This record gives sequence, structure tokens and C-alpha cells, in this order.
Amino acid sequence: MFTFLLPFFLIYGGLHFYIFLKVKGVIHTGPIANLCLIIFLVTMVFAPLIVRLAEREGFDFLARIMSYMGYTWMGVLFLFFCASLILDIYCFVISTVSLIFHRKFFHLTLSLPHAFAISLLVSLCVNVYGYFEAKDIGTERVIIRTTKIPEEVGRIRVVQISDVHLGIIVGEKRLKRIVEEIKKTEPQMLLSTGDLLDGQINKLQIPAEFLGDLHPVYGKFAITGNHEFYAGLNDALDFTHRAGFTVLRGEGVTVGGLINIAGVDDPAGKGFGLYKEVSEKELLSRLPRKNFTLLLKHQPVVNRDALEFFDLQLSGHTHKGQIFPFSLITRLYFPLHSGYFPLTNRSSLYVSRGAGTWGPPIRFLSPPEITIIDLVH
Repeated sequence: MFTFLLPFFLIYGGLHFYIFLKVKGVIHTGPIANLCLIIFLVTMVFAPLIVRLAEREGFDFLARIMSYMGYTWMGVLFLFFCASLILDIYCFVISTVSLIFHRKFFHLTLSLPHAFAISLLVSLCVNVYGYFEAKDIGTERVIIRTTKIPEEVGRIRVVQISDVHLGIIVGEKRLKRIVEEIKKTEPQMLLSTGDLLDGQINKLQIPAEFLGDLHPVYGKFAITGNHEFYAGLNDALDFTHRAGFTVLRGEGVTVGGLINIAGVDDPAGKGFGLYKEVSEKELLSRLPRKNFTLLLKHQPVVNRDALEFFDLQLSGHTHKGQIFPFSLITRLYFPLHSGYFPLTNRSSLYVSRGAGTWGPPIRFLSPPEITIIDLVH
């Protein structure tokens, strides 16, 4: 956990220092105003940590206030930084060209107040748009033709949800909407590929029964994501079980004599001493090869040794970056970023954008999804 927190706060603190310099460049304030600005920025830097600590200690009101305030600010800050950085680069290029070629292009640059105002306007507009995009849950459809589904069965409809992040931001209202959308798809099997929870769900009073009302004929299966460990694994597993899911932690099952489902823990569990170590190849090799095999794995990382032992790996985690241009960064870490990827003649991968949000309650150019996967003879 420390290996995540230290880089996070160094980078996030650096962004706030950048903002501080920008504000000071356009607004001349006195000592008291400077102190207030510094206190606000420092509080926002540590807001995510304050939220977690407040949740854990039972300060629900503080956790809720800091969550909405801190994560909304995070979205505004990130997009302001991106817009401002682009304008900084633009002005630097114009100034450099003017100096090199001894031509007066300085009139094409922007003054500090104008650049600040444009960056702020862009950030606010994108945040407003992103708020509504995050609520617009759509469906993605994948059709896989396979002889492993008998002709007399014809089709099995699998529905995948991922990265719902139930907690303070994504609450009961959003969960109801997700369940309504799932019902419309008429699933025969429901799979959750991690990060169903974000906060300490026992203190948020989000009923597991909403998901428990779904009864697909081939059952419901889930795996852990990194946030199940952050939220508290025991509570997360209890909620997931009460929602009617069978949680697969280094385990495989055969359903209806037709489909194998294997699931593995997210590696984040190693930092908590709760990770169930398993060889994917050995796990998958124990399942009947004649059946269509689904591998549930939160992060879209393909184990080369396990190729040809599964037909379809279902993953999430990336959110497709959630907010462009952050997607450019997440793509560096996870090249198989979002969507469907054939891997070999037998094996393929589907990466969901997720149904919820983490951090800022917005999405930009990465709409939430519920995935319909039709396995067709």
C-alpha cells in the first residue's frame, strides 16, 4: 500500500504546487489569503487519505463531505492542469520560434490571466459534461461463435460488470440503475470482474439485496479487485456473498456441464498478506477442456503460460483511463486497454471500461458500460 501512496502523494502534491504557482501568477494576494490558499491545497492533497481514515473511524459525515469535495476538486485540478500545460507548451513554442528566427510572434501568445481563465473554463465545462457521461450507463455487445456451445443450446448470454466502486460517490441510486440495465439484458450468467466495492460498505448502508434480486440461470460469479482489499476484504466478501455471487479466489468451477469459470485474486492482496497464490495454467488445466472456459482476472494482464488454456479472459481495472487524457497514461501500463483482443487461435481477452467511477465522479471520452457477451454455437 505504501508503494502506491508515496508516488501518489508526490505526484498529486506536485500538481497542487503547480496550481499554487498559477494562482500566484495571476492573483496578487496578501499573507492571510496565501495562508488560506495553502491550507486549502494541502487539505485537498490529503483528502483521499482523510476520507479513508474518516470511514474507518466512523466519522461518516466527514467522510462524505471530504469525498465529494476532494474528488470533485481532483477532477477540476487534473483537467485544469492538462489544459494549462498545453497552453504553456504553446506559448513556449511561440516564444522560442520568435527568438530563433528574430520575428515578432509574441502577439500570438496568451497573457497569464487569459491562459488561466481559458484553462479554468475548459476544466469546468469538461467536468460538467463528464458528470452526465458518468451517469449514462450503456451496453457493449460481444458475439463469440464457438463449437463448444452445443447446437441444441444455441446461445448462452453472459453479462459482465466491472469496477462499479460502490461507496460514497457511487451509491444506492447508481446501483439501482445498474441493476435495471442488467435486467434489460436478460442475462443467463452474471460476472463481476472486481472492484465491486470502493468504501467500507458496512457503514454505507447500500443493500446487497439489489444485486441479490438478479437470478440468472447459470449463476453469478465474482473475483476480487484491488479495492476489495482496500475496503476491507472480509466486509467486501460478505457483501458480495449477500449479493448472491460465488467468489472465485484461485478456484474453478464447471456450470451446467457447459462452461468452465476460473477466477484469481488481484495482486493487490499481496500487500495485505491476503493474496491466494495460484498458477493460472495449473488452475485452468484441471477444468474440462471440451467446455468453453472463462478466466476472470481483474487486471488486463495476460499470463503467457495460460494461453490456450482459456477461451476468454474477462478483465477491467483500467476504466479506459476514465478521464481523457489520463487514458494515454493508463495505456502505457496496460497496452490491452479496453475492448476485445484476440490473443491466439483459442484465447481472447475483453477489457471492460467499468460501470462506476473512482475518484472524480466524472468520465470523459470513456463512458461506463455493462458488457453483453453472447456465446453462440
